[in-house]
Amino acid sequence: MLKVLPRQTVAMYTRDRIRLDADVYYPDGDGTFPVLLMRQPYGRAIASTVVYAHPLWYAAQGYIVVIQDVRGRGTSKGEFELFENEIEDGFETVNWAASLPRSNGKVGMYGFSYQGMTQLYAAVNRPEALKVICPAMLAPDLYRDWAYENGAFCLFANLGWAIQLAAETARLKGDESAFLELSRAAKNMPLSDRIPARPEIMQKYAHYDAYYQAWLDCSDSYWQKLTIDVSTIDIPMLYIGGWFDTYMRGTLRSYLSSKQAHLIVGVWAHLPWGRKVGAVDYGVDAVSFCDCAQVRWFDHWLKDQELSDPPVQLFEMGSNQWRSFPEFPKPDQTILHLNSTGLAGMDDRDGQLSSHSSEAAIDVIVHDPWRPVPASGGHVSYPCGSFDRATIDARSDVLTYTTEPLESDLHLVGEMIAEIYASSDSSSFDLCAVLSEVKPNGSVMNFSQGYLSSDRSELSNYRIPLQPTCICISKGSAIRLSLSGACFPAYPVNAGTGAKPGEAKAIDFQIITIVVHTGEQYPSKLHLELHR
Repeated sequence: MLKVLPRQTVAMYTRDRIRLDADVYYPDGDGTFPVLLMRQPYGRAIASTVVYAHPLWYAAQGYIVVIQDVRGRGTSKGEFELFENEIEDGFETVNWAASLPRSNGKVGMYGFSYQGMTQLYAAVNRPEALKVICPAMLAPDLYRDWAYENGAFCLFANLGWAIQLAAETARLKGDESAFLELSRAAKNMPLSDRIPARPEIMQKYAHYDAYYQAWLDCSDSYWQKLTIDVSTIDIPMLYIGGWFDTYMRGTLRSYLSSKQAHLIVGVWAHLPWGRKVGAVDYGVDAVSFCDCAQVRWFDHWLKDQELSDPPVQLFEMGSNQWRSFPEFPKPDQTILHLNSTGLAGMDDRDGQLSSHSSEAAIDVIVHDPWRPVPASGGHVSYPCGSFDRATIDARSDVLTYTTEPLESDLHLVGEMIAEIYASSDSSSFDLCAVLSEVKPNGSVMNFSQGYLSSDRSELSNYRIPLQPTCICISKGSAIRLSLSGACFPAYPVNAGTGAKPGEAKAIDFQIITIVVHTGEQYPSKLHLELHR
């Protein structure tokens, strides 16, 4: 490892004469070096150290490291508009970074979440100097994989982030009262206003809001403008994801659409990337090795060194070990049918998952907006991860369908799908599907879930894709599918009136009756992806 020179703060100017500031870390060595660039909106001193090693460590590996405040954040000038300037600013920043003193003209980028998106935006116009990127935990299709999930607004994640960004904007503007009020809201989320999904505080400080109102209003042109077609980006990419990360769907879809890509998926939530997620300790092997993996990736593409890392590395929960593949595995599919006598909400022994469909039956969920089924773990609520949901499954407004105890270990990998025949007495309703491992001791540990929002009431076949996963269900355990009409506050409570979340008034919320059909005529089922 090299010594690192004292940090330098430097500036560049964009095409419209906006100053963007960056910290630059130079190795203390002779010759020229490749550049590693991160563009982020949280204040460049943080430099994503919530999940990555400090830039000093990367510089010591023989790289010039550049951490830049994006437009309107940190000390960079201009107005911050979520993602809207990152294509042009990213292109210009790459070219500027390539021309820094002692640069060899080759640039790589790294970072997660917003910093993952800035990599893709920078690559859209194909700057010649950008040779390789490491995007982590991101969703290039902002509507499908970030703001919404199967038509359901991701309330808790979206609102929490919006309050954070608005508070930071207020701080940068010197508006102390707004900053303090927004900071208090971040610690006690405002979820009980007249329009619960559109809190009054976000309307009061709409001038500091970079995106929340636009995401609620859901304009097609807005999403089209900011969505990226990853298949058009032809540079090497190392994707990093987490099974309990909010944006895992987008990360996996991006990897599958890319021409030159490797993939690492740990058990992690969005942050931190450690061994314990939720209530489960997955062991020392679950700790992130991504810093070293990224340096090996950059060394290969920017320094012509050999790369022996497997193309796909997935952490398998249950066995708590890493599994390597030449590509994302194409698993075998199997189907389990939902069966019951109509009491799947009253007795967790009634609802069954089995290889065949039994006599027709209906199970009923009565969703009461006064006591919506609460979120517990998963990938959208906080804290994320796996928790014992046995108490939630005991509620009468949660239907449960469980297999017999497994006779051998079962390995699942990929995206499971719940296919549910359902109807409602209301103009709109939601369905939450949760997969859990029922252990011999009676604990019910969730490992994947999905959500769907419907604007029709008639009997229909609903497909609910679940969060991608990789898990070994142990011999003697069982698999359970739980269905409910809410998962609050991960998603808004459905008003039952057909009103969108940004328009639904709490006073109008209705009790919703949801009927789930099973049997040969309406074969509700669970599609499992198995890996031998």
